Amino acid sequence: MQQEARVGIIGGSGLYELEGMTSVREVKIKTPFGDPSDTIILGRIEGVHVAFLPRHGVGHRISPTELPSKANIWALKSLGVEYIISISTVGSLKEKIRPTDFVIPDQLIDRTTLRQNTFFGNGIVGHIPFANPFCPVVASALYEAGHKLGAGARMHDGGTVIVMEGPQFSTRAESELYRSWGADVILMTALPESKLAREAEICYGMMAVVTDYDCWNELSETVSAEMVIDNLHKSLETAKKILRHAIINLPVKRDCACSHALENAIITNPALIPEKVKKDLKLIIGKYIE
Repeated sequence: MQQEARVGIIGGSGLYELEGMTSVREVKIKTPFGDPSDTIILGRIEGVHVAFLPRHGVGHRISPTELPSKANIWALKSLGVEYIISISTVGSLKEKIRPTDFVIPDQLIDRTTLRQNTFFGNGIVGHIPFANPFCPVVASALYEAGHKLGAGARMHDGGTVIVMEGPQFSTRAESELYRSWGADVILMTALPESKLAREAEICYGMMAVVTDYDCWNELSETVSAEMVIDNLHKSLETAKKILRHAIINLPVKRDCACSHALENAIITNPALIPEKVKKDLKLIIGKYIE
């Protein structure tokens, strides 16, 4: 497999382009799991080959529940991507985490119910370790990049994200429940992306852009789509600066657990795996079953 990109960027709400890319071209990729969210944009940032994928499609056409996450991750893997940086808008569940702040999470709680969250099944069983759902190498690069910007970026190192199904925002009772659990922020898109990326042995990290206080804070304005987009736009230039700096400082050689997550995960006898499944997943499992 020829590596066309080393870093994949999955852009969240309102972020459909990445400025500063050179040698830009677009590619359409077909996958065994259908079409990705949109055309993937390839280019270089200070010599690093990157692939940018608008998570919801240009024009924000795809709801969180309907995202073709398996196709998205497979497509990035097919380009040779080793690192994925997710940019997502989140609601804050704590007073100290304010709108326009940035959070680099290290934990998550899954509250989704309707999504296909694994490449396995249909005759093959795999159990990846997922105790640490975000790659610490990517997280460190993002935090250090924001920290170097000083006052331009209010950064929070670590935090737990609640991943809700959506597309509706939380009830106040739900928001208070999540606060009682000690969660820091809430969003709709970190899953199944992070699980699928781990199964594909891709390092996955997130830059969460805080856009609101969810609905627990009765003193703040009620969260709305308009508020989310408005506060995202206020943070967009800073987010792009963090992203560019993080990309160029990711290690060339990976030695984290993400890079060999499937090593002891597949427990199905290779002789019993259906041929179609082997073919569809060869990109991901080929080195372990051949």
